[in-house]
Amino acid sequence: HPAIEALTFDERLAQLIDRELLLRDSKRIERLLKAARIKVGGACLEDVDYRAGRGLERSQFAALGTCHWIRQAQNCLITGPTGSGKTWLACALGQHACRQGFPVLYQRVPRLSDALRIAHADGSFGKLLAQLARIDVLILDDWGMTPLDQAARHDLLEVIDDRATSRSTIITSQLPIDHWHAWLNDPTVADAILDRLVHRSHRIALKGESMRKKQPEKPNNDDPS
Repeated sequence: HPAIEALTFDERLAQLIDRELLLRDSKRIERLLKAARIKVGGACLEDVDYRAGRGLERSQFAALGTCHWIRQAQNCLITGPTGSGKTWLACALGQHACRQGFPVLYQRVPRLSDALRIAHADGSFGKLLAQLARIDVLILDDWGMTPLDQAARHDLLEVIDDRATSRSTIITSQLPIDHWHAWLNDPTVADAILDRLVHRSHRIALKGESMRKKQPEKPNNDDPS
């Protein structure tokens, strides 16, 4: 190609290196996104709906978009009523973190509790805890959705304690934060968990009616028009 022939050897080598770096970065992001198992794959910060009444501030998401909170091992606590977009926002933050090179994992709290209980039974509990502790951003969805027994409460404390001051956690919950202590239903464990989560956190309290009601209706394929 004439344009290539006009370049010096150093310039051509620089282009090859740049292309290789871009390819490796692209493959790494692809691996991170696949491993994250994010529930809403299409969620992204650029599409956040800031309409009045939702309780969202552009300045807060601009700060979260820098990922400085992840580097500082801070948490993000998202609360709000059913359908307000909690899971979508958590997934958008997770997607953005992956694209910035941070390992992410999405987990629903009820399923995580089941996985931890099974790990106790088959002897892999320590290995699972170590895996979770290495994840830079752990998304815990549906926090407070179902009651926890004593074993599940202690397992959750182990997960949170391993991450405190070293990794970031995103939590979504229908329960306001001041109701979490009652949901955990054990003063000692609740104090320990909340102390590790709440004091180093960014809080997003969503408001308004369900976003699902505002989605456009699907076209009727039977309509001849």
